[in-house]
Amino acid sequence: MRPQDIVILINIVTRQDDSWQYRDIAHDLLLSMSEVSESLMRSHMAGLVDETKKKVNRKSLFEFLEHGIHYVFPQAPGTMVTGTQTAHSHPYFKKLFKAELEYVWPDSEGKLMGLSITPLYKGAPIAAKNDQQLHVLLAAIDILRVGRVREVHVALKLLKTELGVR
Repeated sequence: MRPQDIVILINIVTRQDDSWQYRDIAHDLLLSMSEVSESLMRSHMAGLVDETKKKVNRKSLFEFLEHGIHYVFPQAPGTMVTGTQTAHSHPYFKKLFKAELEYVWPDSEGKLMGLSITPLYKGAPIAAKNDQQLHVLLAAIDILRVGRVREVHVALKLLKTELGVR
């Protein structure tokens, strides 16, 4: 698995139907069509999408996020930079948690100073600006990577709901 594989799967989950094509995902996430194709092949091998590569196995994806993301794609906050809000600093989570330090994806067009969190892939901050639902879900995933227990529980609850897992 590569980090962008998770973002591609989340992008598919946020779509209303399966009429999308590889070029739609490539456009939305600033990736090439070959990167999307290779990613979906890896996800199929991992059991995260079906044979058609159109349907995400939401329960398996949730289990991977819950138990594996912080091991496979670990992250420790870095230096102070200007950037785009993520993790508990995202507006959705900010109303739920009080924190002394902000977490951001480095972004020269960002509006907030905070500790840098490396996004799952370099295009995530730009893609998130164009898709608020994607941004919230990626912020939740970043909480799984760097958050405290209480924050992680809230992020998992949101991800479970958004993925439609029971």
